[in-house]
Amino acid sequence: MASIRGLARRGWQVAAAMLAVGVASVFAAWASAPDLRFNPASFEETPLVQRVVPLEEAVTLAQFRASDDRIRTLLVLAREGERVTGIDLAELGARDEEDPLVALAGIDRDRLSSEGLLSLPRITLQIGDLLPAAPRGAQHIGTGTNFPEHALEANSGTVFQFPKFGTATPARTTVRAQPGMLLDYEVEICLRFDRPVRSLADFDAAMKAFFLCGDFTNRNALINLADPDNLDSGRGFSDAKSGPDFFPTGPFIVVPRDWRTFVANIRMTTSVNGEPRQDARGREMTLDFRALAGKALDDMSMPRFLYAGRYTRLMPDVAIPQDATLMSGTSEGTIFTPPTRADIIEAGMAYVLQGGPLSRRSALDTARQTFIANELAGRHYLQPGDIVRHASNDLGDIAIEVID
Repeated sequence: MASIRGLARRGWQVAAAMLAVGVASVFAAWASAPDLRFNPASFEETPLVQRVVPLEEAVTLAQFRASDDRIRTLLVLAREGERVTGIDLAELGARDEEDPLVALAGIDRDRLSSEGLLSLPRITLQIGDLLPAAPRGAQHIGTGTNFPEHALEANSGTVFQFPKFGTATPARTTVRAQPGMLLDYEVEICLRFDRPVRSLADFDAAMKAFFLCGDFTNRNALINLADPDNLDSGRGFSDAKSGPDFFPTGPFIVVPRDWRTFVANIRMTTSVNGEPRQDARGREMTLDFRALAGKALDDMSMPRFLYAGRYTRLMPDVAIPQDATLMSGTSEGTIFTPPTRADIIEAGMAYVLQGGPLSRRSALDTARQTFIANELAGRHYLQPGDIVRHASNDLGDIAIEVID
């Protein structure tokens, strides 16, 4: 009998030792897990230099509200700090149009030369007084993982699109960081047209104007709603990226003579409180804007995109309307990173403590809530008081204050 008790005691000792080793191993795995604060990015060695593109390469426009409350279009000729100088297109014979591209189409483009503009009166405005560069519609075409490095960050093997809802805000603006929200940034190149685009022939014929834009993201919505195995479904993206202040835009609307060369050379950057986060060129896009337009036009027949609990089309009228924006997608360097080893271990422990299969919450729901709670505790997403700045060599810059 004593020998049996001894064997049992040793068995329990071995089991306890194995359990201790297992617990120690789990703790070591948890404690040694990396904790990225944001995704790393590569940066060009030379500083970003902003300019107003010479008239020989492109026409740069901006819009403002005149003293009579009418919206006017400015031909931008120079910028100094927070001030821009230019000529009201009305001085060149433009009709009184709120659409800047329609106004530009109504003038003699041969007059747009340094010599032809010498005698015309100049206007100087503050960038903070300029209107958003985007058209005034409330439904736009967002693009996901169109830059290779960002596709790797997101573990995505395809470029996908989704409807983004909300009107644009100007180049000097704010964004609300609501309590409990994981607020993330993205910098993008945006495109607008002077007509509805129903085919690639329309795309080729249309006047194409580019501007800098931001695309803020509520990462909670993506974590809870997105299908990681099928990002092309668009689930979660419209809810995560739509809102009244999630679409800041630059001050300038630029119509290049050669759009492909112009876009290839566009440089766009993001900094948070002066710390660089993103830096990319338009030439890095997987699909260029013509291919993005074609992809969008081929995906408008079915209301397959979930937004606010209902399914909707990418665009309601099987076309890219004149009041909509086509977005490029963003590059590497966003805040969101996948769950770490520590998040997974904590989620597993939380699931067990809640009762495992007997609990009301699934293992996936527990993992999501654990991950969100850990990310909120880390406070490395955008916080009230942060200043996000998107900048470009040719498209101006955007400054956004994060408010509570």
